Amino acid sequence: MLKIAFDPLYIHPLPENHRFPMEKYDLLPRQLIHEGSVSSDHFFAPTTIDLELAQQIHSPEYLNRLYHLDLTDREQRKTGFVHSQTLIDRESVIMEGTRMCAELALDCGAAMNIAGGTHHAFTDHGEGFCLMNDQAIAAKWLLDKQKATNILIIDLDVHQGNGTAEIFAMEENVFTFSMHGEHNYPLKKEKSNLDIELADGTKDKEYLYALENSLDAILAKLNPDFVFYQCGVDILETDQLGRLAISMEGCRRRDELIFSTVKQLNVPVVCTMGGGYSKDIRHIVEAHAATFRCIQHILF
Repeated sequence: MLKIAFDPLYIHPLPENHRFPMEKYDLLPRQLIHEGSVSSDHFFAPTTIDLELAQQIHSPEYLNRLYHLDLTDREQRKTGFVHSQTLIDRESVIMEGTRMCAELALDCGAAMNIAGGTHHAFTDHGEGFCLMNDQAIAAKWLLDKQKATNILIIDLDVHQGNGTAEIFAMEENVFTFSMHGEHNYPLKKEKSNLDIELADGTKDKEYLYALENSLDAILAKLNPDFVFYQCGVDILETDQLGRLAISMEGCRRRDELIFSTVKQLNVPVVCTMGGGYSKDIRHIVEAHAATFRCIQHILF
């Protein structure tokens, strides 16, 4: 059975000028249960991440200042959040949610975090709505526990997974692949093992062609035994920040390609939802819900 970490501490409401659509974390599980794609039995409530596990990725000095709400106003602005105890508690739950997903996926084959995908968090700082890096923490836990030896991180959020690239720049057992908007945030890109940069206005055909070719190239030289998938829906043509022109059907076909590849590899996969900033919240929820339907159809 597919296991799903839900987000019990999502923060609502946010200030009026805040564009991050937190409502999706509440609406998405409701939609999935309402339509019958999953039941309440699929969901589990994460606890909080063990600080020692977070310290395997993030510097103790940074975490100490983060947990004690001691980051400067400038550092907080870089993350996109005004920091509070509630925010840090939620971030800790998100981190443990993805780590628990990795543990559960070893048994059931796949797990998903309703939240997660905090790929802009670096070793020693956060940015872009990301304070700690959940996929990096979970991947390091798998390596340290010898549960995996060759991890593939597929990041298809419209923004480069710059934090993830920096964290694993010297790690031979983690391959980072990011396909993102060339002229989108972050302005300064890091170097992943493979970066595919897309022009503004890229449409379905070009996008899917680039993705399929990239996967073929990666798997020609890599034999992963675990996959993380960052499946942001900010690639949609309706997204306010994405600058691409991918249709809802194109987004669904993207997910289908990833999960078909995972099935062919016969390895566990963990998915984190990542970004989505369409003006109409229904577009965000529907695109995310399609990812859950797709994984159910292909892997279960």
